[in-house]
Amino acid sequence: MSEPARLVGPVEVIGTGLVGTSVALACRRAGLEVLLSDRNDEHVRTASGLGAGRARRPEDRPQLVVVAVPPDALGDTINAALTASDAVVTDVGSIKARPLAQVLADPGAAARAERYVGSHPMAGSELSGPLSATPMLFEGRPWAITPHPGSDVAAVELVEDLVRLAGAVPAWLTPQEHDKAVARISHVPHLVSSLVAGRLAGAPSNHLSLSGQGVRDVTRVAAGDPRLYGQIVAGNAAAVGELLSELRADLDAMIEAIADDAREDLEDLLGRGVTGTRAIPGKHGAPATATVSVFVTVPDHPGELARLLADAVASEVNVEDIRIDHDTSRPTGLVELVVDQRSGERLVVSLESRGWVTHR
Repeated sequence: MSEPARLVGPVEVIGTGLVGTSVALACRRAGLEVLLSDRNDEHVRTASGLGAGRARRPEDRPQLVVVAVPPDALGDTINAALTASDAVVTDVGSIKARPLAQVLADPGAAARAERYVGSHPMAGSELSGPLSATPMLFEGRPWAITPHPGSDVAAVELVEDLVRLAGAVPAWLTPQEHDKAVARISHVPHLVSSLVAGRLAGAPSNHLSLSGQGVRDVTRVAAGDPRLYGQIVAGNAAAVGELLSELRADLDAMIEAIADDAREDLEDLLGRGVTGTRAIPGKHGAPATATVSVFVTVPDHPGELARLLADAVASEVNVEDIRIDHDTSRPTGLVELVVDQRSGERLVVSLESRGWVTHR
């Protein structure tokens, strides 16, 4: 491979679950021919029915193969794809070092490995399957591209074409850097969310009746497929284990601070949490800005949320985020509008002048 090749298709997607079908739909939206394959024929039929492409035929010759299978199957599937044709092969798995090691360990891999470039879109859902797919899944989201030293430049550029075609933002890391990064920002948070959610199972109903948006925020990702996340964590065991050990030390320190009523120690640990939340990049990768939440009581029937958003627009305040918490005892909801800290009071005054009940 010499001159950089641009992505013109066909693109083959192996694995027609949520992410694979979303990749296929994004490629179809861009006008590319898409070939679909999956061990589950029903998934292929469903994805095809959604307009994601057609079933791959033996005579097809893809330009790019996207492997979207569970972590335990990545290495073998990537190797099979590299052997089956001269196409560039990428994968969208959430671990990168182990599949690469499996590719390089395969006999005769050196000649084929230049056509392999790992990647990982940082987008997904607790939902699964082709019916949950959307071509918009990757819009504005980071998509890691993780070439290895032997990756051909043209192959890397072809994968970058895919990322940009899907509306994502390329982020360049080595496979090892990627695995450390996702352990910190994805894998360990998922495990912690699962442990917190596990404390809710079997809880008395009068306890659960007090649930609000906070517990939903913390436990949302815990609804993901345990088998899939078990594979993900096992494939990134070293990085995940190191971070969990650090977290265990902090948890022990917190338990001790609470037991001893050591307020300064507890506040220090909580303060580190505040610092961590501020370290998360804001919009468009810019530093996070100070925000404030304005809470609005909204009747729970059609048209009210649209009316609220229209009134927020009329206030000329940019809403940075929105969350909805439904009242468990009344037909109302509490809508949280997150705005720039300097705009909070103006939004409150504007909404109250239009008859909304608000608080901060």
